Amino acid sequence: MNRKLLTAEGYQRLQDELNDLVRIQRPETTKIVAWAASLGDRSENADYQYNKKKLREMDRRIRFLSKLFEVAQKIEYHPQQDGKVYFGAWVKLENDAGDTVQFRIVGDEEIYGHQDYISLQSPMAKACLGKSVDDDIQVHTPHGKKNWYILHISYTLPT
Repeated sequence: MNRKLLTAEGYQRLQDELNDLVRIQRPETTKIVAWAASLGDRSENADYQYNKKKLREMDRRIRFLSKLFEVAQKIEYHPQQDGKVYFGAWVKLENDAGDTVQFRIVGDEEIYGHQDYISLQSPMAKACLGKSVDDDIQVHTPHGKKNWYILHISYTLPT
């Protein structure tokens, strides 16, 4: 894995998930598996089979998160970022047709489960980086170039 950028919030959320898996969920599931195994025939024991599968999934996620934190770099907000689009920014854009979009630029590992987060590697994020309010950006899409205008930049959750 290469270096993985995470916002401070994303870093904390993934750290909390890892702690929860290791300290709470995995021990509870291990107890259930041990109890189900003590009942005897495991081939027809649904509790055993289901929780054993659940345990494998948890172990996979624990391994993934542990390896992620070996290469993760937490990027903290700094006041010098104000007024320009950088990693962790909330950006509101408008196109020529008057359509608006709003999103946050985050690392690849943070976009899951968030409709309004985009990856730092996306064409839209790359086009926005370093720009200011009222700047025009061009995004290269499969349907050609699209023009957008930056309406707002914030480093706190927009209201």
